[in-house]
Order: sequence, then C-alpha cells, then structure tokens
Amino acid sequence: MLARVVENVYWLSRYMERAENTARIINVNAHLLLDLPKGIAPGWLPLVDISGNRAEFDAKSHKLEERDVVQFLAADPENPGSLYSSLQMARENARTLREILPTEAWEMLNEFHSEFMRELSTGLAKRARFRFLNDVVGNLQKISGVLDGTMSRNASHTFLILGRNLERADMTSRIVDVRSAQLLPAETPELRPFETVQWMSVLKSLSAYQMYRGAVRSRVRRADVLEFLLRNRQFPRACMFCLDQVEHELKSLQRGEPVVDRLDAVRRFMARAPLEALDQAGLHAFIDRLQLHINELHNGIARIFFPKPQISGVQQLSQQGQTQSQTRLAF
Repeated sequence: MLARVVENVYWLSRYMERAENTARIINVNAHLLLDLPKGIAPGWLPLVDISGNRAEFDAKSHKLEERDVVQFLAADPENPGSLYSSLQMARENARTLREILPTEAWEMLNEFHSEFMRELSTGLAKRARFRFLNDVVGNLQKISGVLDGTMSRNASHTFLILGRNLERADMTSRIVDVRSAQLLPAETPELRPFETVQWMSVLKSLSAYQMYRGAVRSRVRRADVLEFLLRNRQFPRACMFCLDQVEHELKSLQRGEPVVDRLDAVRRFMARAPLEALDQAGLHAFIDRLQLHINELHNGIARIFFPKPQISGVQQLSQQGQTQSQTRLAF
C-alpha cells in the first residue's frame, strides 16, 4: 500500500482523536468551575496549556476569560489544535482516502463536518455549548465505530489504530500534567475536600471516572488516579494501554522492530517511576520525559513508513512533547 495512503489514515485518526479530547475537556472544565469555590477555581487558561498552544494564544493578546479561551480552542482556524482545525484536517485527509475508507464513514464525517461548521457560531454560546460539544464527541465516536466495524484488517486499519493510540497517550499525559498542576496546595487543609473534586475532573476529562471506581473501589486519591491513567493495562485511554496497542499493531508490520524496541524502553521508564512519591515538580518532569518518548515513537514511525517531508496538499501537524508545544510537519 502507498506510504501516503497509510500516512493520511494515520493523521485522520489523530485529528479525530484530538478533536474528541478537546471537546471533552472544554465541557468538563465548565462543570469543574461550577463545583469549586470561585476563589480557588483554576479558570480556563489551563485548557490552553493542555492543547500545547499557549504561545499562539498569548500572541493574539487574548484575555484569560472563558469566551476567549473557548473561541480559541473550538473555533480559531489559526490554532492547529482547535476543533475547527482538527475537523478540517480530518475531513481533508478522509477526502483523499475515499477509495480506501468505507463509504459510510466518509459520508458520516463529511456530513458531520458540514453540520459542525453551520452550528459553530451558535453552538459555543453558554446555553448551547454542552449539547454542541456532546454532539461533537458522539459523532466522532460513531465514525470511529463505523471505521472499526467495517474496515478490513489491513495496513490502513493498522495505521488508524497507531494514530489513535499515540494521540490518546499524548493527550492523556497532557491532561494529567496540566490538570494536576492546578490542584490545591498541600498547605491549605481547609480546602482539602475540594481536592477530590479536582481529581474527579481529571478522570472525567478522559471519561475514566466510572472505570476507575470499578477498578480501585475506594475514594479518589492522587496516587491511585496517576496509577490508573498512566499505567493501567485495561482502560483504553490509559497511557500504558495505548502503548501496548501501538506495539501490537507494529508487530504486524514489516520493519517495525526499531519502534518496538523503543516502546519497550518507554514502558520500562514508566514502570520504574515512583508515582506515589513524586511531588508536583517531579511529576511534571516525569511527564515531560514521557511526552518526549511519545514524540520519538511518532518520529520513528514517520521515518520508517512515511515519505520524506515535502510540501503536499495536506499539511500535517505533530504533537511535540517537549515544553508541550506543537510543531507543524508537512509530509
């Protein structure tokens, strides 16, 4: 199969996953701010940090207010991580793959993209936003379900799973890093009851709360949440689960051994981390290194399976782990 075909499938999957996660965290943040006292609520800026596009946000002289942050994350065409940009690029990749993708999946994505563009201006209003973003998540999950249920298990499907799981691992690590940095300081015991609310928001950002309670069966604790979201091998949005899926797919490909070897090193690094003993600075340093590892996995896949960088009709984006920035890559 042509390298450009599997590459476009890979990026289609990453853009869809990125859009779904962005919609999730906007909705969850709105609920978190309702649950916390006004003086200690983290506000909206942490969402920009999660997206890795703080420099672009600051360059536009935005105010640190809800309206500006939501507009930047959902509707800004110049923000490479916005819903607008992610869905635009997902559709563009899918358009080039119409002979490869199931017809139903292309038609659903094309129709959803048109509906999203029509409703974007009104859907971000406070009264309509929850339903609008829930529809984004629901439609993307439906499209993913159609792809999983109707694609032949060939190279295209392999790269669909690779893209999805690398993006998930990256977004999960970002959410844990930035969200946990916004939690209450230890020296404020009178506010400690609200710490549980904030860790619950970390779980809910990833639709992980119910599965966490089923697995842990105790109150929500920092160490347990970190263990579940970073090292659980059964929850599909946990970093370790995503890396296991990447390995499984790579083993079905020829020439994938160098990336599999790197994966083994990443998992050893994760397994050795004393998560319960890490303070916030130590956790941040750990996740910085994890994101660098994830980016190196992407680079390894790109070097082996994708053509050399060149300007093409579809300009791709790649999450960069270091300092949580995003770099444009054109393949």
